[in-house]
Amino acid sequence: MQETDYRDPNNYYNRELSWVLFDKRVLSEAVDESIPLLERGKFLSITASNLDEFFMIRVASLMDMCNAGYKKPDIAGMTPKQQLRALNVTVHELVDEQYSAYNLLSAELKKNDIEIMEDDYKLNDAQKEFVDIYFRDMVYPVLTPMAVDSSRPFPLIRNKSLNIGALVRGKKSGSSEMYDFAAVQVPSVLPRLVEVPSEGSGHTYMLLEQIIERNMDKLFLNYDIVTTCRFRVMRNADLSIEEEEAEDLLKEIEKLVKKRQWGAAIRLEIQAGADMRLMQRLKQELGIKKGEVFKINGPLDLTFLMKLYGMVNKPGLKISANAACPVPEFEEGTDFFAAIRKKDILVHHPYQSFEPVIEFVRKASEDPKVLAIKQTLYRVSGNSPIVAALAAAAENGKQVTVLVELKARFDEENNIVWAKKLEQAGCHVIYGLVGLKTHSKITLVVRLEEDGIHRYVHLGTGNYNDATAKLYTDVGLFTGKEPFGEDATAVFNMLSGYSEPTGWNKLSVAPLWLKDRFLYLIGRERDNAINGRRARIIAKMNSLCDPDMIAALYEASSAGVQIDLIVRGICSLKTGIKGVSDNIKVRSIVGNYLEHSRIFYFENEGRPEVYCGSADWMPRNLERRVEILFPVEEPELVQRLIHILDVELKDNRKAHMMQDDGSYSKIMTNRKKVNSQEVFAEEAAAAALDYKKSKGRGDVNYTRRFTPETSFV
Repeated sequence: MQETDYRDPNNYYNRELSWVLFDKRVLSEAVDESIPLLERGKFLSITASNLDEFFMIRVASLMDMCNAGYKKPDIAGMTPKQQLRALNVTVHELVDEQYSAYNLLSAELKKNDIEIMEDDYKLNDAQKEFVDIYFRDMVYPVLTPMAVDSSRPFPLIRNKSLNIGALVRGKKSGSSEMYDFAAVQVPSVLPRLVEVPSEGSGHTYMLLEQIIERNMDKLFLNYDIVTTCRFRVMRNADLSIEEEEAEDLLKEIEKLVKKRQWGAAIRLEIQAGADMRLMQRLKQELGIKKGEVFKINGPLDLTFLMKLYGMVNKPGLKISANAACPVPEFEEGTDFFAAIRKKDILVHHPYQSFEPVIEFVRKASEDPKVLAIKQTLYRVSGNSPIVAALAAAAENGKQVTVLVELKARFDEENNIVWAKKLEQAGCHVIYGLVGLKTHSKITLVVRLEEDGIHRYVHLGTGNYNDATAKLYTDVGLFTGKEPFGEDATAVFNMLSGYSEPTGWNKLSVAPLWLKDRFLYLIGRERDNAINGRRARIIAKMNSLCDPDMIAALYEASSAGVQIDLIVRGICSLKTGIKGVSDNIKVRSIVGNYLEHSRIFYFENEGRPEVYCGSADWMPRNLERRVEILFPVEEPELVQRLIHILDVELKDNRKAHMMQDDGSYSKIMTNRKKVNSQEVFAEEAAAAALDYKKSKGRGDVNYTRRFTPETSFV
């Protein structure tokens, strides 16, 4: 019998094409008429922001490979050149779908008395006067018009900046064929959406670039404007850092962040119907090829819809925000350290407040018994209360060690600012290990108590970012168990002093042996299935594209293991391959919150083991980052995590199932409608209410509102 080749490229999807399918799933929310109108606009904005980052990093990387002559195929057997060709088709289709969605959305907004003016000729006299005065008083002083001629070279167009290009002809020019190029950058320091007076309770907006274009003649007084068009350039932002040769990593990254504005142009968005002479000039000056030009049938850069979401408050056009519920175990006045010593505590964000995580650090910074605080920071908010608490702790004489990951993409500038602030406060700031990003989420507090030293640990699946904690779903564990404390100390010693421990108690750490741990756990389920024992795997993560992990899952599926994968984004695994993935189901949940938690369930012959962590099943996470996987051991908390997975497997409102052809479709069912995110919000509220009513008994019920008809687990 021929042995199955689980690594056959035909058994895998290309990572980049899988990402495009994810952005299309987000886009599907923008056209879902059951979702309030402004929420749909928010999803459309997210697809545009996602696509920008995809080009700056992933497409740019493929272009670099092609330019370097790199021809090695990926796990799906596609060379970089083949991937670019395929993406050229699918991304153009995605952009067309985006603007079809925008045009539908715009029409629906207008029906609800919210109009985004496409053309200035539709303005009435009062609106025209308002717009022109606004340009004169607010916009004109900020602008820098740039003409190009023999003495003035073509200007450097900044990455992602919105610009207006023009062909201009001198008023004294004797030839109608003689013209020059000119441009003006739409200033990002001014609001993109400008509300103009309208009758009644309606809202009328003009985009800033439309106001500027209407007044272009005032910027080039000695010229006639032949034609204008709006355009936007995307540049390569995938900059590599030579860490081993850098004398000062912080200064090196500061330099590279500045260079990001001027990377090679890789994409040109230009207004549909633009004059061909203008388009050709831009292509020539920017070095853009035909397939890299996107003719846009609508406003460029749809991220302005997120601003619109914040500007308009009309009944029925938004989802009522769920307030983060208090965590009963950390009610006001609770002794945090006593509560954690009593039992492990699991928190589920954003349904439960992120405040206990902030308070954990803040109380430690003020507590005279606390000797040391150690924490990893990957992405933090612009005004981070955690950073403020760490700085205060150092000023209070605590030993504070903070690993600030300077290489967190697009957060480099923010993290550089915080690193400097922490150093000035007296914290010991480290920047991680050469060649590795530190992506783990861990905090260690060392406290001197009456019976000696005690260590308190917080481990999470999400960043220590109080802003994104309101939007991302994550879980975190507080524990005072000594084995976790010992491992936490070992992690920080490894990060600060390159001291790799000889063994670990509870934690699995990448890139040391986390991948081996996962492969062992999958292999154990495979062996159990072969031997007729209970076997089951449920894994929830953001992305899955590691070939070793996928091959292990295929092998387990072939042995009869039932596998459910909840993968929000990229998934290179194929379902429905006979004898390979018959027993695997893949679903993606795209809802009001961004699914971010990583939870892993292994049946283990009826003695379930559940783990949480910071790592997705991607080569970068398992081999090139410092990541942490931690077990959840308290039976009550294990059941709670199983319940989270169970509800998500029952979601038939926001879940998309992977089909055998690789496409995704919403689950259609006549069963009771289940929106997992709404269920968790209700449960968090019910648990907080239960605790308030039964204060002192401590019997917190996190599943009172939801009783599944049958359990998947």
